[in-house]
Amino acid sequence: MAYSITSIDDASQWEWFMLQTAPNALFQSWNWGEVQKRVGGQVSRFGIFDGKTVRGLIQTVDVRARRGAFLHVRHGPVLAAPTPVLWRETFRFLKEQARKKHMWFIRMNPVLPDTADLRQLYAANGLHPAAIHRMDGEQCWVLDLSPGEDALLSGMRKTTRYEIRRAAKEGVEVFSTENPAYLKDFFALYTETSVRHGFVQHTGIREEFEVFAKKHQAVLYLGKAGGRTISAAIILYYGNQAIYHHGASVPSKLPASYAIQWEAIREAKKRGMNVYNFWGIAPENSAKHPWRGITLFKKGFGGREVNYIHAHDLPVSPLYVLPRTVELVRRISRGYD
Repeated sequence: MAYSITSIDDASQWEWFMLQTAPNALFQSWNWGEVQKRVGGQVSRFGIFDGKTVRGLIQTVDVRARRGAFLHVRHGPVLAAPTPVLWRETFRFLKEQARKKHMWFIRMNPVLPDTADLRQLYAANGLHPAAIHRMDGEQCWVLDLSPGEDALLSGMRKTTRYEIRRAAKEGVEVFSTENPAYLKDFFALYTETSVRHGFVQHTGIREEFEVFAKKHQAVLYLGKAGGRTISAAIILYYGNQAIYHHGASVPSKLPASYAIQWEAIREAKKRGMNVYNFWGIAPENSAKHPWRGITLFKKGFGGREVNYIHAHDLPVSPLYVLPRTVELVRRISRGYD
């Protein structure tokens, strides 16, 4: 079967296919591409066609970092009923694009189950598991939203349920907004949180919020007590899920973070969403993992673990060995193994 791959500039066509095929693939959404453009990224969007029928979408971002240049297909490609032939055509096209742009490799992590068949297909086409740690929600904690609120509370860890109720009794108020003007409160906490925990702040959070909130797909939650903001979170509402994407707080005896999560879960239910995605968690057997503490917090709300295939790299230059070595050293030194 012959496929044609051409550029797509129709947002409605893109999103229709996305939400039908891979509603959890946040970073292949049209809006995420718009975020990347606003932070200076070079974004390209392609459709894979069988005649006039769309069979797949590929949104790429050019990354030119100190460790090397690569074509990033984050949460993609998105393929409907993928066959080995469709995969091979996709790889062929991406290699062609990467070579035109003098990239060293292609990185992709479609939101697909981690199966032996898919790993074998990747290996047969020259892909290697990326040396980076599991990010982008590859290993995540999700909560099924079909039960009623009382049942959701009953399914939580006892201490989590207690903290949600204590927050209400002790006067914690949760303020929610789509107004970017309130991001100043988030960033005040976020800067303090990054210093306290020693992590590098994400870039593009403001742009992300502004783009998604304009489409009513992002909400900022602020937990307040005594007139002071002590906790904050940005939740994305996309496809069939709500995603806990960014959080920040200051040390406090008041459980504002628990109250925020509960309000965000309730909002997801109101929107008719199927899943609340707490995003990335630490592996069960990794006691020193940097996400260990936040993982315990997330699991307290009940739910289950979901795993997707790890990011894979498709080298197109011998220079690929350099970024691979750098990422491997970083992953081990930062405790992600």
